[in-house]
Parts: sequence; structure tokens; C-alpha cells
Amino acid sequence: MKKLCVFCGSADGSSPAYLEMAMSLGKMMAQKEIALVYGGASIGVMGAIADSVLAHGGAVIGVIPKTLVDYEIAHKGLTELHIVDDMHQRKKLMYDKSDAFLSLPGGMGTLDEMFEILTWSQLKIHSKRCFIYNFLGFYDSLLAYLDHSHKEGFIKAQHLSMLEEIKDEAGLLSVVNSL
Repeated sequence: MKKLCVFCGSADGSSPAYLEMAMSLGKMMAQKEIALVYGGASIGVMGAIADSVLAHGGAVIGVIPKTLVDYEIAHKGLTELHIVDDMHQRKKLMYDKSDAFLSLPGGMGTLDEMFEILTWSQLKIHSKRCFIYNFLGFYDSLLAYLDHSHKEGFIKAQHLSMLEEIKDEAGLLSVVNSL
């Protein structure tokens, strides 16, 4: 079974559209028999995608640091829940268990996870595909910043292209089908 690591927020976001998008992706993943690897929380966008994958008969692997078990409210109904010592172990185990990575809307933790995985790719530690879902233009400013950094000589073109932008649900389906 292929495994997609999804980085996303432990908050709901300001619009119900974020949770709806996560639930739609979760259903899609379960139907295509793609297991979810994620941060292990039962709340926010994270909880929505996990609940949806599970509700549609799919597998969910959560990885959460001990310090966040209560803070993020660890999901109790997962296929697998790994409790690790710290964020570094969390990211390493999520990487080890995944075939590709997808960033959904989220905050600083989402960006931390996404950029670490991209840096590992840049350093040739892995060659797994990395996607960013620019849902409703959520990541427009970030993508503009990355383009600006490239134009200013701080990010090489081949490194910029490691992050593949998805703009709509058809793009998500294409990613899921390509795993």
C-alpha cells in the first residue's frame, strides 16, 4: 500500500472550506487505497483528514511527540499511532513511512515540516515527490516568496521545481492516482 504524508494544520482555519477539502481528500485517499501518514492529532484539518480516511475504510498512521499528545489531543482511533520523543523524531518517522509528501493549509508547524522535507530533497537525502496544495490561493504569498528567492539567486531552479503546486481537486486526484 502506498503512503502519502500530509502536513496540515491542527486548527480548523477561518472557513469551513478547509475542513471540507480535508474530508474530500481523505475520502479520495481511502478509495484509492492510499494510507495517510500525518501528525497524529484529532483536531483541526489534521483530525478532519484522518477521520475521513478512517470513515471510508482507509489506513491512517499518526506520529506525535509525547509533549503534544495532550496539547494536540492525540487521535485515539488510528490504524497506528506512534508516540515519539520530539519533533525531530516525528519528522524522521513520518519521512520513513511515506512515499510522497503533500502540504495542505496550515501554520508554522506545517511550514516547518514541509521545508525540512524539501531541504532533505535539496541535499539529496531523498528523491520523494513533494506537493503543495494551493487551496483557494492559500499559498500564493509563499509561492511568490519562493519565486522571488529564486530570482534573487538564493534558490536554484532545480530546487524550486522540487515543490509541485496543486491548484484544484483534479490536481489532488492526479497526485493520488500517481502514487
